[in-house]
Amino acid sequence: MAVGGIVVSNVGRNYDGGGINAFVVVTCLVAAMGGLIFGYDLGISGGVTSMEPFLKRFFPSVYKKMSDESGRQNEYCKFDSQLLTLFTSSLYLAALAASFSASVITRSYGRKVSMLIGGVVFFLGSILNGAASNIAMLIIGRLLLGVGVGFANQSVPLYLSEMAPPKIRGALNIAFQMAITIGILVANFVNYGTAQIKGGWGWRLSLGLAAVPAVMLTVGAVFLPDTPNSILERGHPEEAKEMLQKVRGASNVDEEFQDLVEACEAAKKIQNPWKNILQPKYRPQLTICFLVPFFQQLTGINVIMFYAPVLFKTLGFGDDASLISSAITGVVNVLATIVSIVSVDRFGRRILFLEGGSQMVICQVAVAILIGLNFGVTGEGTMTKAEADLLLVLICGYVAAFAWSWGPLGWLVPSEICPLEIRSAAQAINVSVNMFFTFIIAQVFLTMLCHLKFGLFFFFAAFVIVMTVFIFFFLPETKNVPIEEMNRVWKAHWFWGKYIPDDAVIGHHDNNEKTPNVV
Repeated sequence: MAVGGIVVSNVGRNYDGGGINAFVVVTCLVAAMGGLIFGYDLGISGGVTSMEPFLKRFFPSVYKKMSDESGRQNEYCKFDSQLLTLFTSSLYLAALAASFSASVITRSYGRKVSMLIGGVVFFLGSILNGAASNIAMLIIGRLLLGVGVGFANQSVPLYLSEMAPPKIRGALNIAFQMAITIGILVANFVNYGTAQIKGGWGWRLSLGLAAVPAVMLTVGAVFLPDTPNSILERGHPEEAKEMLQKVRGASNVDEEFQDLVEACEAAKKIQNPWKNILQPKYRPQLTICFLVPFFQQLTGINVIMFYAPVLFKTLGFGDDASLISSAITGVVNVLATIVSIVSVDRFGRRILFLEGGSQMVICQVAVAILIGLNFGVTGEGTMTKAEADLLLVLICGYVAAFAWSWGPLGWLVPSEICPLEIRSAAQAINVSVNMFFTFIIAQVFLTMLCHLKFGLFFFFAAFVIVMTVFIFFFLPETKNVPIEEMNRVWKAHWFWGKYIPDDAVIGHHDNNEKTPNVV
């Protein structure tokens, strides 16, 4: 029996092999490049929407408000435009829809096929955006980018979780989040550079360069092998065993392969994973795969990632200063993700979630107070240099906390907790919920900033408190547990255990196995 839901992570068996070898590291790093397309877009869109030539061409009403130097306008509201936010948010609506098709393709044809489709479609979208001459071209391009993101986000986390040995699964899976943060950082520097281009066409280069990570993902996907789990699921047991031996760097993989076979046999009995995932025995996985991406977006992080240049400009930073400040937060994002890679398999998922949540609340409340003191409820005011520097430090503290907790773990945990028979469907839920609420936040943020003002940061801080409490009570530790034995963790949990039948635990008949240690 478990108290407080904390399960020590020696619940699963230790397989032969499972160490680090060059093959598995290289394949996982290549696959993780799927995060570059998502990250580049997150970083590029906010910078482009703060560029005057771009606004003047496509969003003249916003440009007019931004250029108002009368000093009488409400700083909170000068970027409030539903058409402008639709440019950013339309991608995530398309990604939401694409994730369901990607789920079927990922299960039927393999993880690498979904990555390949994602790369090709994202490439087409980037070309269309770079050549855009009107709003329609921009939005259609964004929709194609969204389809690419939907396919990549569906397949890459699954690929990484299935390929990685249990002892380093967290670190290799977080390579996806690292690629996202690198994409954001590169986009920030690209935006700064293209904003200096004379002639007003720098925004085209910013948008068009999204083709580069798309090509990297596409070429990488062509040469990647598929995962043993996926190969077996599609009916090729000998090939799957050979791939498992190669991935684990060991010839004796019989025990792990047998677990994969059992999981695959269970998966084959499931004709409709969407219907079966609603069964009580999958209640823990369904809950986590819905609430974790929901909570991830309500941390408010994409407020910073989408609109950092716009936000800093709103708060009185100059054009270059706003882009430089965004680049600084991008560097912090990358460095903090490295902290997560180093610590996630050593200290576990829970401690990072709990510490990160606590730090985010403190920073968000401090940001709200600082903005409130300077701009009040009227939105009229300015910041001194010292206050602006303090604001940047607080936002960097918030970004760092997210980057070693909810950022990477929001993708890692849902991708590693589900049995094979519902894994693609659960990941589709994870991606679609993530994209839906990303769309909502992107679409309403500038309006919320206009109406809630500094209270917006209190709004997000309240959600972070709720999600941190949820993690404390309802998420067990999953570090070092083999992915096909994750039901052992749920069975040992104080709350979720009642939903997991004995026969859902692979190898439950083996009396020689070590029983879970719980505290």
